[in-house]
Amino acid sequence: MSANRPIALSIAGFDPSGGAGVLADAKTFEQHHVTGFGILTANTIQTEDQFIEIQWTDLSFVIRSVETLFERYKISTVKIGIVPSLNYLNHILSTIKRISSNTLIVWDPVLKSSTQFEFMSIEDRLELNHTLSKIDLITPNYNEIEILFPGFIINQLEFQNKIPTNILLKGGHHPSATGTDRLFLKDEIIDLLPSDKKCFAKHGSGCILSAAIAANLARNQSLEEACRNAKTYIEKYLNSTPTLIGHHYVS
Repeated sequence: MSANRPIALSIAGFDPSGGAGVLADAKTFEQHHVTGFGILTANTIQTEDQFIEIQWTDLSFVIRSVETLFERYKISTVKIGIVPSLNYLNHILSTIKRISSNTLIVWDPVLKSSTQFEFMSIEDRLELNHTLSKIDLITPNYNEIEILFPGFIINQLEFQNKIPTNILLKGGHHPSATGTDRLFLKDEIIDLLPSDKKCFAKHGSGCILSAAIAANLARNQSLEEACRNAKTYIEKYLNSTPTLIGHHYVS
């Protein structure tokens, strides 16, 4: 392991196509010159355009994996992907914060697959806010933000100071300005505009974006800088092929 590389950990599902989940995160980390670790929350049977089956990893196994890695290594950032419940997520977060309170955490709230398979539902709003208070950034799209916070799109300013974490609202499903992301910080909203690159739809693009943000944070970039640079990275990925699986590269 390179002594001068920071470490980022992906806690996410296994996608055998490599387009999303831990495999995609590891590719993204490597391209950002970050050492990537991984813990599986689930194993899946899927391709880039079809989701067939999922087997969730027992929570106690995940927790023991988290404890083992954090007790041995200094992990700068964690990117979390699919989880079956808020309770499952909350236990992971509490374990991380107990061992390493300074580790930054990015959660990509994958609530449904691109083929509309539902991974988790939000039932307890108080539990949601308690969970989000342990996270540094969430990266929902326009569909996911409305599941997390019904009415958010219409009343963004009202919600901004009530949600206990930062939000990068991805613009892939933007109703009028496709590709414009909005970064909601405590006292500021920053629009991240798309470039003129031609972008093709990709399986796992949200997963890769959040992993790129986590990698940039591990390299001591500010949250705004990490999100801007991750947007550049994902646009290159979306432009790399006309198919649902792209090529990873920074330059």
